[in-house]
Amino acid sequence: MLILMLRTLLVYLLILLAMRLMGKRQLGELQPAELVSTILISNLASISIESPELPLSTSLVPVFLIVALELLLSGLCFCWPGVARLLFGSPVTVIRNGKICRDTLRALRFGTGDLLEALRGKEVFNPAQVRWAVVETNGSISICKTGEEEPFVPVIADGQLLKGALLLCEKDDPWLSQVLKQEDCTREQVMLLLVRTSGEYQLIKKENSPSPQKRNKGLWKGHL
Repeated sequence: MLILMLRTLLVYLLILLAMRLMGKRQLGELQPAELVSTILISNLASISIESPELPLSTSLVPVFLIVALELLLSGLCFCWPGVARLLFGSPVTVIRNGKICRDTLRALRFGTGDLLEALRGKEVFNPAQVRWAVVETNGSISICKTGEEEPFVPVIADGQLLKGALLLCEKDDPWLSQVLKQEDCTREQVMLLLVRTSGEYQLIKKENSPSPQKRNKGLWKGHL
């Protein structure tokens, strides 16, 4: 019994260390790959507790192999945003100005009942009250209600143009080129560009990018 208790305590501490290495995202809503890792780790950990005749390495070595793979995957997604989009997808607009995007719901295999349930979770009972609703990559829904301040749409993140973003904020490629020219930077030098349909934008350059002047500690605001 004492040996079993000690093994349980040791496995608990090692799994806690493994989850800590995987980062804070594991404690919130999980991406599919993160959910798979968490389930596998929990199953492997139970082997060491339920089968005391087996050495700890039987389950702990695979646990830390999964952790290493998760860290490698996170690094790839950080360095190449395209990998993240391939594995996890991108946020998708399902309601725009009170109108439900039926084609988008169909592509997501998201029924109208599912959408209404998600809206009720945000204390919204009428889709017409929603200015903008987005299904995030983890399956949760984010909304902006009608009457609230218009949200900024992320157009560029980490130097990458986000698919469909310009269409959402009713802008086009020539408008974007004019903004970049006005701010004297290239797309690759932009860490984040947020845009409203009114033409107002906020641009944050990467720290190692040369800038002709400082504006509000790296946050450049403008209107075009």
